[in-house]
Amino acid sequence: MTIETNELSERARGGTELMLNALHARLDPELARQFQIIPTRVRWLDPARKRILWLHDKPSREESSFLEQAENRAAFAGIVCVSHYQAALFQMIPGVPYADMAVLQNAIEPFGAYVPRRSERIRLIYHTTPDRGLDILVPVFEYLATRHPDIELDVFSSFSIYDWTERDEPYKPLFERCRAHPRIRYHGAQPNAVVREALGECDIFAYPNIEPETSCISAIEAMSAGCLTVCAAYGGLPETCANFARLYPFTENLQAHAQRFAAVLDDAIATVRLRRPEDEYLRAQQVEYFTRFYSWDRRIVEWDAYLRGLL
Repeated sequence: MTIETNELSERARGGTELMLNALHARLDPELARQFQIIPTRVRWLDPARKRILWLHDKPSREESSFLEQAENRAAFAGIVCVSHYQAALFQMIPGVPYADMAVLQNAIEPFGAYVPRRSERIRLIYHTTPDRGLDILVPVFEYLATRHPDIELDVFSSFSIYDWTERDEPYKPLFERCRAHPRIRYHGAQPNAVVREALGECDIFAYPNIEPETSCISAIEAMSAGCLTVCAAYGGLPETCANFARLYPFTENLQAHAQRFAAVLDDAIATVRLRRPEDEYLRAQQVEYFTRFYSWDRRIVEWDAYLRGLL
């Protein structure tokens, strides 16, 4: 196993960074001092502390193949996955025994009780990196905007969230297309607090995901804020969304994917426009569920118990 350095970029503000910072902010300092918590990529092992490998990504040959050997897995007191879907992947691909893993799902700061939207405009939001489906969303929105004069779209998307601005280069024409549309507001990458404020005013998280996510903090925050989520049943999204999302079957064919997404999003827009009491009740139940099961108040208790059990 290669041992070099193990630092996240200090300027990166993605999901892994949010999770690591939030965990360290809440852990008992005495407990935290006894563990080296390594997020996803192993570069350096602290010989003085117990080590936890906290997996966030899918298994890959470059970063996960070392887990095929039992002696390498033995370097860690524990291996933590963020979803059961991810645990299944690591059991199948590098062959990590289930006995070596624990699932501690992602967590957020909840948004509070559901507040029904009252605006006559229907606001959609996309708040993840552009490679995860923005090139499907934009043409679909352009088409649906001709059918629905009351819809708007906020796009918070850029690789600069990971301090990786050069990866934005292929997407700059798509960003310009967003800026050119009168009902799309392109914001680039913004601090999480800014995105959360927007989520509290939006109706739909429009996410034609082409990435098999292990979990999805963007979806967790959107659903905690009371947004109806439209996404493909792909990767860890069905588990993350817990049957509250409008899911549609995933397909690798991008044209077919766009058509499926457009049909479900079209229906979701029509549903939101009605503001029916039964739909508002379902949104309130959704917010309660995500507050209960994805809050840091709950998750830090699980982390505390897990780490103390390893001592």
